[in-house]
Amino acid sequence: MTDTATDRPGTGPQTAPTCPPSGTEQDHGTSDTCAPPPQLAEATHDFLKALANPDRQRIMLLFARGAELSVGQIAEQAGIGQSTASQQLALLRRGGIVTSRRNGKIVLYRGDKERTAKALADLQSYLRFCC
Repeated sequence: MTDTATDRPGTGPQTAPTCPPSGTEQDHGTSDTCAPPPQLAEATHDFLKALANPDRQRIMLLFARGAELSVGQIAEQAGIGQSTASQQLALLRRGGIVTSRRNGKIVLYRGDKERTAKALADLQSYLRFCC
């Protein structure tokens, strides 16, 4: 007999716990632990993708304290070209991190606290379940 990881107790393939049928003697109030795992909303996936880039992280910091900036101002302060700034802002908008408004011919961007809070709450709920 060989000593492999699968020969030792507790080291074989992991399986999800099986939940007893609700209301049976075996249930003992385990329905909370047998709930289906939470799923992240699509908006939260976009939020996480937006956070995954150091350039976008740098741009995000420009919106501290409610700052409202144009693409040109963002490009200048972040040290990137305007087209790059526009592309990064589009991803940040899709991720719910920034929002925009038109002021005449200029589009101004600012942090979107409401959508960021929703994505963070969704992520926190997900992490509470698994970790």
